[in-house]
Amino acid sequence: MASTTASTSASRVWWSAVRPATLAASVAPVLAGTAVAVHQGGARWWAGVLALVVALAMQVGVNLANDYSDFARGADANRVGPLRASSSGMVDPAQVRTAYVETGRITTLSVLLGCGVGFLAAAILLLNNLRDIETDAAAGKRTLATRLGRQGTRILLLVLVSAAFAVPIVIFLTKLAGVTVMAMHFGIPIASMPVRTAFATTSAPELVKALRRMAVAEMAYSLLFTIGILL
Repeated sequence: MASTTASTSASRVWWSAVRPATLAASVAPVLAGTAVAVHQGGARWWAGVLALVVALAMQVGVNLANDYSDFARGADANRVGPLRASSSGMVDPAQVRTAYVETGRITTLSVLLGCGVGFLAAAILLLNNLRDIETDAAAGKRTLATRLGRQGTRILLLVLVSAAFAVPIVIFLTKLAGVTVMAMHFGIPIASMPVRTAFATTSAPELVKALRRMAVAEMAYSLLFTIGILL
C-alpha cells in the first residue's frame, strides 16, 4: 500500500513538473499555423502532427530543465507555486514554423499571427516570473520581472495582451483576411481576467490561477482565429 502511494505521489510530482498548464503555449501556435496553411491552400496534415509533437517535446524539455535549474539555484526553497520534481526530493516562432512546415513558405499572415500568439505566450511566462519575483530575487535569479520590478512587469503584461488583440485589426485592415477574423476579440474577456489579477494582488496562489487563465486565453485566441479565418 505504501509503495503504491509513493508511486502515485511521484507520478503527480512529475506531472506537476511538466507544468500541463503551459502546454497550451505549444498547442495553440501549431493550431493557428495549421489554420493559416489551410487558408492558403497548402496544408500537409502529417507535417502539422509532427510540428505538434516537436513543440510539445520542446515545451516539456524546457519545463523540466527549468525545474532542475531552480532547484540548483535554490529558487524553490520557499516554493509558492505547483510542486517541482527536483525540490520535492522524489525525483510563438512555433506558429510561423508550423505554417512554413505545412506550406513550404512564410507569409505576412503567418508572421503577424505568430506575433499575436507569441505575445500571449510571453504573457504566460511573464505571469510565471511575476509570481516568483520575490523568491527569484532572493536566489539571485535574474528574470525580466526581477529587472523591471513588479509594477513594470504588470505594465509589460498589459502591453503584450493589448498587442495580441491588435493583431487581428492589422490582419483585417491589410486585407489578409475577412472581417470574420475579428472574432478573435471574443477572447478579450478571457485574457483580461489574468491581467486584472496581476494588477490587483501579489498573492502567489492567485497568480498561479492567472497563469492558467492566460494559457486558456492563448488557446481561445488560436481557436477563434481558426474559426474566423476558415469561415
